[in-house]
Amino acid sequence: MRHLSRLGAIGAVLIALALPAGAAHATPGGPGVVGNVIARTTVGDRDYVLREVTIPPGQATGWHYHDGTLYARVKQGTLSHFDATCASSGVHPEGSTLQEPPGADHVHLGQNRGTTDLVLQVLYVLPHGAPFSQDAPNPGCDFE
Repeated sequence: MRHLSRLGAIGAVLIALALPAGAAHATPGGPGVVGNVIARTTVGDRDYVLREVTIPPGQATGWHYHDGTLYARVKQGTLSHFDATCASSGVHPEGSTLQEPPGADHVHLGQNRGTTDLVLQVLYVLPHGAPFSQDAPNPGCDFE
């Protein structure tokens, strides 16, 4: 029975994410960085939000972390991803996917070092009511 309710919850998420979301929301980042909500739903104590995030050439997300897990797909461009040690934690070209773990111990920054817009499709799996991200101070990296 528990298996069936889990399948029902997954089905509800997929259906809800296929529905239009209404007003778009943007969060701050570098100049021109925008995030538009495509769909959202809540199942139990989790919010599932599908967003499209656009980062112009030469811009970045700013240092941050998430209270829940993120699953992203690079729809266009290349994402350069850095961790709090200032080390590259990956370069993700168009078509690639990545996962970002939750928690303040996973501070990171995403940059567009290319010449065209970087477009990410992101599924946020967050505790109910949590923001998309939490700002974090620059850990001392000189490339931001």
